Amino acid sequence: MARVLVLLALLVASAAVFSQEWPARPVRIVVPSSPGGGTDVYARLLAQGLSDSLKQQFVVENRPGASGNIGTQAVAQAAPDGHTLLLGFDGKMVINPHVFSKLPFDTLRDFAPVKKNDNRC
Repeated sequence: MARVLVLLALLVASAAVFSQEWPARPVRIVVPSSPGGGTDVYARLLAQGLSDSLKQQFVVENRPGASGNIGTQAVAQAAPDGHTLLLGFDGKMVINPHVFSKLPFDTLRDFAPVKKNDNRC
């Protein structure tokens, strides 16, 4: 699990979304792998910690298949409101674009890393 590069990605959102209190409703954390594995366990621990810290529900949704491309595509196509996160790592975000000739998303264009900008996290 030490090799897993955890990348929580938010869809690019408008400035108006960031001026509002976040999260305004439950947040979905999409895990593009099967339930029960190390990534899933980490996501559930992360979701519980974020739920406790931010006083809003964080829900883990497993979307396995196609080497992680199904879950990653679901996040890329989600509304860019900051309420859908991706627990991505090197295989999904770095390797897959070089292995698959055509992907329904662009990891550089469709995702942005979550950055800590206050003392709540």
